[in-house]
Amino acid sequence: MEVSKRANIKSIPYEDFKDNDSLERIAEELNQGGTNVVLGSLDAVINWGRSNSPWSLTFGTSCCGIEFMAVGCARYDFSRFGFEVTRNSPRQADLIMCAGTITNKMAPVFKRLYDEMAEPKYVVAVGGCTISGGPFKKSYSVVRGIEELVPVDVYIPGCPPRPEAILYGMMQLQRKIKVEKFFGGANHKMTSEERKQSLEQGGLHGLSNGNIAADMLGQKKPIIVDCAPSEEDLQHLGDEIQQIEAGNATTETTSETK
Repeated sequence: MEVSKRANIKSIPYEDFKDNDSLERIAEELNQGGTNVVLGSLDAVINWGRSNSPWSLTFGTSCCGIEFMAVGCARYDFSRFGFEVTRNSPRQADLIMCAGTITNKMAPVFKRLYDEMAEPKYVVAVGGCTISGGPFKKSYSVVRGIEELVPVDVYIPGCPPRPEAILYGMMQLQRKIKVEKFFGGANHKMTSEERKQSLEQGGLHGLSNGNIAADMLGQKKPIIVDCAPSEEDLQHLGDEIQQIEAGNATTETTSETK
């Protein structure tokens, strides 16, 4: 049985369906007639939902964990941004905010928790100890940066960083999620060959879906939060996110219509 891949919508010729200007004109006519029509891509919709609902693993190993707790309290209230849901099980979380020192004894546990998290998953390194070992970097018992164990998406330096810096870092992670390609990208599943390659690494260096997808798509440089944002910075970030969303919707619509 042959299946046609040509889009077929009643009263819309196929040539017009491929043209972005024609689609926008048709949507404008429908909106003027009282019908609510929105043009976009499924990638943009999924990324919009995922960027506003990252579920963080309850994971604080040192004093930076106190700052993470402060962000969840009423004064800062990170539920405004949609990432207030914290889970005690890694299988129900897609974000691990590593807040505190990671020792060599803790490293295997940290790596196992990361591997058990749901895909696609993200890592935020909070504080100097997590990023580089901090004041204990010359100690025999402390890991000198969790990037030796897992790929890091956002760095939030400080000892400890202020809650405003953590909020800003989470907003940067949201911006990173919004521009991802979900289909064939962020939701990559390991093949049997990739699982075999991961097991051959051994120890803490086993590959996860996140590592492999990053290699396939080209891992972007991690975001480093180097200061607390001002009100102008937050406004600029909001405008930039809106421009990215508008550009993605236009680009994906054009590519899908072709």
